[in-house]
Amino acid sequence: MSDELEKLACPAPLGTRDTVLLGHGSGGRLSAELLRDVFLRAFTNPVLAQLNDQAIVSVDGMRLAFTTDSFVVKPLFFPGGDIGSLAVHGTINDLAVGGAEPLFLSAAFIIEEGLPMETLRQVVESFRRAASEAGVEVVTGDTKVVEKGKGDGLFINTSGIGRVRDGIHLSADQAQPGDRVLLSGSLGDHGIVILSQREGLEFDSPITSDSAPLHTLVKVMLDAVPGIRCLRDPTRGGLSSTLNEIAAQSRVGMTLEEPTIPIKEAVRGACELLGLDPLYVANEGKLVAIVPAEHAEVVLAAMRAHPLGKESAIIGTVTAEHPGVVTMRTSLGTTRIVDMLSGDQLPRIC
Repeated sequence: MSDELEKLACPAPLGTRDTVLLGHGSGGRLSAELLRDVFLRAFTNPVLAQLNDQAIVSVDGMRLAFTTDSFVVKPLFFPGGDIGSLAVHGTINDLAVGGAEPLFLSAAFIIEEGLPMETLRQVVESFRRAASEAGVEVVTGDTKVVEKGKGDGLFINTSGIGRVRDGIHLSADQAQPGDRVLLSGSLGDHGIVILSQREGLEFDSPITSDSAPLHTLVKVMLDAVPGIRCLRDPTRGGLSSTLNEIAAQSRVGMTLEEPTIPIKEAVRGACELLGLDPLYVANEGKLVAIVPAEHAEVVLAAMRAHPLGKESAIIGTVTAEHPGVVTMRTSLGTTRIVDMLSGDQLPRIC
């Protein structure tokens, strides 16, 4: 079965090895190559080798989660958020999917000469408000200014620290055959909002970004079932890249059921119009959970009881077949491979 599936996979376009491409920032196959060929060769250690969204380290017996991220979204403001709130939410979520309670953030602003001061004030206020609402403190930071034309307005770099309670061990290498794949809500909202703002598109039903901090949702899930195996937030590269990464790290296969995957009709329609696949479109307020089958319904109930998980669904199963390959049974009764894209459908969405 595995050999047959691999034969059906379309070959990925060959990328140059001499220069960096936009696709290297996609979260897809080129990103994985960049990480493997450049960064992992330079920084080899057991913590980094886990390739999770955060590092879990022990300091004097306390388990801490540490993460860093950069935000280059274009435009800076969009329905449902802006680069300031997005930076807070994205950093908190990388901590949360490691099972951590977020505590502290850093905020470094790389500002292009000529950016209106009012724009900067609005972004900083949004960053402050999002951190306050999430209960985390901004305790350090930095500013740099680059020449006009060299920074596209504003970039933000963050780091985050959180505390991981005993008994929680989440990692992308822990999925096992028989586990269920859970999704906390509809796909593609954030990516389609960003695209619509860039291209001036209007839809009959308004779409807003799903940007949100997920730590409170994660808490109720882990309170219900501490033995959840893995949590990830499907940002760059969407659901497809996230599940392919987990399948590869755990050496398992996955089978999704298309009718169970929640997608808003407006997003589905926009994707059909633009030739996009919702499985590859970015999200900023959703998570994927890999849960032992016997606990899946309990976790699902806990998710649906939370405001950020009302649309949660069980969307697939982890299998021993076709390790490293994600497939999907479609609404038409056929089976397709859900591969990891080589490049990016939409760059600079976070």
